[in-house]
Amino acid sequence: MDGITHFIALPYDRTDGGLVPGQQAKCGSPAAAIEHAKHLWKTFGHAGAAAVVCTGYPETRTTVLRTYGMVPNDLEQEQSAPHLR
Repeated sequence: MDGITHFIALPYDRTDGGLVPGQQAKCGSPAAAIEHAKHLWKTFGHAGAAAVVCTGYPETRTTVLRTYGMVPNDLEQEQSAPHLR
């Protein structure tokens, strides 16, 4: 089942402990994920946002399409994190 693909916009907020992911939004296309991530960052005032593609099941591979503002440096290595599924 390698054909499962999700396009996700994911905001990040700053806390005392660093950056934490917010509520992810599933999008219909890569372009929609990029625009939604940009909107989350600029309009809603999150510290940053990322547009990512998650493919595969149950082994998930994450590809970062675009980032805005402050996001974790190791975002692609977070592929096993539950907030990117």
